[in-house]
Amino acid sequence: MRIQSLENVLKPYQSQLLNHSLYTSITEVSHLKTFLNYHSFAVWDFMSLLKALQNKLTCTSVPWVPVGHPETRYLINEIVLAEETDLNSDGNHQSHFEMYLDAMNDLEADTTLITSFIANLDQTHNIFETIDNSALPEALKAFLRFTFEVATTGKPHEIAAAFTFGREDLIPNMFTEILKNFQKNIPQCNINKLLYYFERHIELDEDEHGPMALKMITELCGDDDEKWLEVETISKLALEKRIQLWAAIEKDIVVKQIAVHS
Repeated sequence: MRIQSLENVLKPYQSQLLNHSLYTSITEVSHLKTFLNYHSFAVWDFMSLLKALQNKLTCTSVPWVPVGHPETRYLINEIVLAEETDLNSDGNHQSHFEMYLDAMNDLEADTTLITSFIANLDQTHNIFETIDNSALPEALKAFLRFTFEVATTGKPHEIAAAFTFGREDLIPNMFTEILKNFQKNIPQCNINKLLYYFERHIELDEDEHGPMALKMITELCGDDDEKWLEVETISKLALEKRIQLWAAIEKDIVVKQIAVHS
């Protein structure tokens, strides 16, 4: 089965993420805030990959006509519904990105980095110009450039690859356990909304979204060897960009820690 062969190829990259030393570096509230500052961009730009898929694999224009495979349309539209208008921990509809910002605010983590970036994008209307002119760390810029290059110029199966294999199908389980341990060690830290965000992702992804996303890759590639190779290439790049981002976050945490104790 080709999807299984692809997953085997990607295992070493996924293993690097699962066993990254970043997780054990997050031992103080300040470390967690640093992580959230970076990771908020990954929560945000995920939606552009999803919307790019929605534009390519469903009909988003008028007049409407049925486009693509019905199961793929269902997957995309169902994930859009959950990501844009899910129920938050208070029982109100909210996007997952907005939930994440609320969780950051509860922790008194600074959201200026991401909110200023989006405000600048609203002025330029050019994502690549906004990235290039920003003061973001280079690893974060590279992460964003890759996302939007794939979202704006990628073929449907390439976007689906970045969406399926390059995102948080592995991370939520691990990070939720880390947060629970974190909560035990620093009980005064208010991470209830953050835990809800990650646990909600696990609930949505494990039983339905994950298997359907793999099925989508299979349907988009079929028996086309070139497409499968392109999916493998994009998937590797997506995971490499995430690994590089994790390394940059860890380095920032260490540098700040040294500065505090020097």
